[in-house]
Amino acid sequence: MTDPLKIWIIIFFLGVGTYLIRFSFLGLVGNRQLPKWLIQHLNYVGVAVMPGLIIPFLVWPDATGGTLDAPRLLAAGAAFCVGIWKRSALWSVVAGISVLYFAMFIIN
Repeated sequence: MTDPLKIWIIIFFLGVGTYLIRFSFLGLVGNRQLPKWLIQHLNYVGVAVMPGLIIPFLVWPDATGGTLDAPRLLAAGAAFCVGIWKRSALWSVVAGISVLYFAMFIIN
């Protein structure tokens, strides 16, 4: 068992590190205009991060013991298509959740 004091020290320093990372953008650069090239690159951060967050849950879902299944593939496809069509993250999520639960109801 790890000493609780060590855990709290780690939590404290992680909190300080997170604060400093956020402060570097919000506090130091927050009142200045960012260069146009940087803003263009920041527009792609969400597009680059989302697949890295979603694909592991799609390909190796814990709910199925790590095996790929049809309802999740259908839900991902529906969310992707609605996201492209509507250009809205909210509608994409609603479509994905709806198709997931409907497919799980029908298939299982």
